[in-house]
Amino acid sequence: MRLSAEEASDDLHMVRFLNSVRDCMLNSLGATPIGGLVRDANGLLASGKMLRSRMAWHLGSGAGVDPIILTHAAAAIELIHAASLLHDDVIDGGLLRRAAPTFWRKNGIPGAILLGDLLLFKAVDLTCQVDNGRLTHRLVQLTGEVCEAESEQELVLRGHETDWSTCLSIARRKTGALFAFIGFSCAGRDAALQSALQEAGYLIGTAYQISDDILDVAGDEAVSGKTLGTDAARQKSTAATAPASLAQDPISYIRSAPEKAAALLAPWPAVLASFDRFMELDMQPALDAHVQALLGA
Repeated sequence: MRLSAEEASDDLHMVRFLNSVRDCMLNSLGATPIGGLVRDANGLLASGKMLRSRMAWHLGSGAGVDPIILTHAAAAIELIHAASLLHDDVIDGGLLRRAAPTFWRKNGIPGAILLGDLLLFKAVDLTCQVDNGRLTHRLVQLTGEVCEAESEQELVLRGHETDWSTCLSIARRKTGALFAFIGFSCAGRDAALQSALQEAGYLIGTAYQISDDILDVAGDEAVSGKTLGTDAARQKSTAATAPASLAQDPISYIRSAPEKAAALLAPWPAVLASFDRFMELDMQPALDAHVQALLGA
């Protein structure tokens, strides 16, 4: 299907924005002794779908936010996401990530842990550089939620049966929080829009984490490009491994979350239109692919 001139222009702007996010990440690490290693590490930084960055471009553009702020906010979240993957692969014993050997297999467990720590602090530094550091406190708060959820899942819940509300809470903090930060960053200084976009980010990020839980159980490793089955092997409590007697099934939540998010944004038509476009082009295909894996299984 041939793209319209408007669609082609939008696509070009998106490519340019994603490239600027990658450059921002690499430049933040370029002055460090491991800058060259990171640049050469296949698949380490922003080589995936970059859904959070795509969200930043769509929503931030719709809300009229400075592209420099959007670039730093997106780069910060991509660094935090990369750090979490480095640590997760060590914890889970993952062998594949984006169809390539995981970083710890090539560079050792200590190297993966230390690099992950470095990425976290570089992310904080990036938000300090724009908008008088206004985004930094929110970044620390929401990244703290990620760490809290991961710790609870590992140290409190692992090996125990959990109910739906607990599974939802873990998914909301574990992944929803990073999408929530992007939402907050895309609202400028409008407090009402900040609240709405942050909650919209929580909703779709939670849906994405639940769909990823499903992928770990029912997905195809050759298609996904990463090691699957680690949640069940390590007795981790997730929405996909919880009992079938749950009051709400995962698929119904995944399908309803975008509608709830869109309803929050109705007072801002331009932002809502940008959100709808993000869902149509980027997020919904990813959610649908994961749900189809479960339905197929």
